[in-house]
Amino acid sequence: MKLLENKNAVITGGSDGIGFGIARSFAENGANLILIGRETDKLENAKNELSKYETEIHILSADLSDTDEIADLAKQMLTIYPKINILVNNAGIGKFVPFSETDSSLLDLHLNMNVKAPYLLTQQLLSSLIENKGNVINISSYFAHRMLIGRTTTAYSTTKGALNSFTKSLAFEIGHLGVRVNGIAPGSILTPQFNRNLQSLPEDKQTAFHEMVKNIYPLGKIGSAEDIGKAAVFLASDQAEWITGTIIAVDGGLTTN
Repeated sequence: MKLLENKNAVITGGSDGIGFGIARSFAENGANLILIGRETDKLENAKNELSKYETEIHILSADLSDTDEIADLAKQMLTIYPKINILVNNAGIGKFVPFSETDSSLLDLHLNMNVKAPYLLTQQLLSSLIENKGNVINISSYFAHRMLIGRTTTAYSTTKGALNSFTKSLAFEIGHLGVRVNGIAPGSILTPQFNRNLQSLPEDKQTAFHEMVKNIYPLGKIGSAEDIGKAAVFLASDQAEWITGTIIAVDGGLTTN
């Protein structure tokens, strides 16, 4: 059974990493997709890879950090699909710079990508989501409330905490209109970018990382983009029709300690 048959979904940051994992899981479950990303080549590659599924795949290139462009971007989406059932606010940025070195421009970049873009895009698509009793999934992070030694995350953590609050408060505000709003807080996910970052470390630091994973993740491993995709399919489907305002930790147990 395809849980998202004939549903139309928008996924920001959908061309690689977690966003592409969600896109693949959605396509496997019958959803038509609009993928948003900055790089046209990545979007084309994602579209080609997803073409094996019997769904429609559309791509739009946009830089969501330029929040003034979001209204026009939403109009393009609604031209493709006036009926939007699912919005996944996945695109984001995380630059782990020490607090003392985080200037206003870097803080603004995090706020624009991680808070304002999800807020404004959801607002622009809200009428369609209400009309179609749709739902919103915001991709947060365990860094909203759990820190790690050596990771300086004040800007990133601030914005992911704000995204969690946005998720809960919007769910409370519009639940009576039939729209559900939930979040997913992933642990470390083995994406191409994550792998590149890991491979760039000296061998001893790579070994230390793998040992740390064994110690702090109860399941003893980090996750895959497909792990997040499966959770997103559940939240987007009718199987979760009585779930709203929740942030699901998909983190291998990291936040249990």
